[in-house]
Amino acid sequence: MTSVLQNVAIDCANAYELALFWSRVTGRPMHPDDKPGDHETEVLMAEGPVLFFNQVPEPKTVKNRLHLCLRPDTTRDEEVERLLGLGATFVGDHRNPDGTGWAVLADPEGNEFCVLRSASERG
Repeated sequence: MTSVLQNVAIDCANAYELALFWSRVTGRPMHPDDKPGDHETEVLMAEGPVLFFNQVPEPKTVKNRLHLCLRPDTTRDEEVERLLGLGATFVGDHRNPDGTGWAVLADPEGNEFCVLRSASERG
């Protein structure tokens, strides 16, 4: 017997606003029934698990033990700039002079995520 990964749950202070940010990041729609003020919202991914946002009363206090890694369809550096424009913040630079590595950003509530090189940059 096995289990199927249903969703990735993300605790947050404002479920609707954070889901809206991630909808813009991924280019995927929010659940059609979601609306401002909802305490639970979803971003519907084309494949794989749903991104589920669960509003909780306590704030984020430490570094995430689990995080999302994004592989853009454009260059890594172009995607970093796009995401910063959407409201992400820059956390750490792990890019190397030879083009390898990744950048660590945080969403508007401080949840860290990585931006990897695109498939075309990997060769």
